[in-house]
Amino acid sequence: MPDVKSRPCFLTPVRINRDYPLFVFLPGMDGTGHLLRSQTQGLEKAFDVRCFAIPPNDSTNWEDLAEAVIHLIEAELVNTPSRAIYLCGESFGGCLAVKVALRSPELFDRIILINPATSFNQRPLLRWGSQLGRWVPDYFYEISAFALLPFLSALSRTSPNDRRALLEAMHSVPPKTVNWRLEMVTEFELDETQLRQLTQPVLVIAGAADRLLPSVLEAERLASLLPNAKKVVLPESGHTCLLEINVNLFEILKSQNFLDDSVPNTDVDSALMPMVE
Repeated sequence: MPDVKSRPCFLTPVRINRDYPLFVFLPGMDGTGHLLRSQTQGLEKAFDVRCFAIPPNDSTNWEDLAEAVIHLIEAELVNTPSRAIYLCGESFGGCLAVKVALRSPELFDRIILINPATSFNQRPLLRWGSQLGRWVPDYFYEISAFALLPFLSALSRTSPNDRRALLEAMHSVPPKTVNWRLEMVTEFELDETQLRQLTQPVLVIAGAADRLLPSVLEAERLASLLPNAKKVVLPESGHTCLLEINVNLFEILKSQNFLDDSVPNTDVDSALMPMVE
């Protein structure tokens, strides 16, 4: 998969499925888009998958990132304007998904939030750490990435290759960008009145073993605010649950009856499909 160097863009699977519903994935704080790889094969059998990727030195604010996502989606719809759109955000991308959905709610048929970082401010130590981070020497980030792994991932449920991919994604983001994105989630605020106006189906997925964020409590809170939402709790999963061997996002969507009639009914196998820009 190529590096994203100049501007936010969509990464796509090798095979394009323009007759299928569009599935837009907004990644975590690394912004690389690389970490969806273990889920792509299942998703691309029923969706036309796009993964939003942010350059490593990008310091765009929430509003401009949301605008970039919307412009990219609109470009995808030029030749297929009537197909359904599924918007999915994980962690940092969960915050961005909320921003995008509130900005253009008419675009989306379904919304999926996975361990969204909308709960970041409920952890005072994380807020304190994000402010301390701007004073930490750059070399410390190499060490801190290893220290953070047990908080980000349920290591016993993640393959060595995916643990290595997670570390590489973390190391790909320079400290200045890490601090900027931490500041973004620290300052992120939800407008509960606006949330109640999102009437499309929303699925909030939470890892019960998330050691980074109180994701189960946040899933309950969001499900109570959004008028057509439900939550699903993965009892043994951590924060980066999509990297776990036994987690299959497409099968979760099927089991929760979250797919509309435009999604092909298909089985899922375990092969991986690489993504390219």
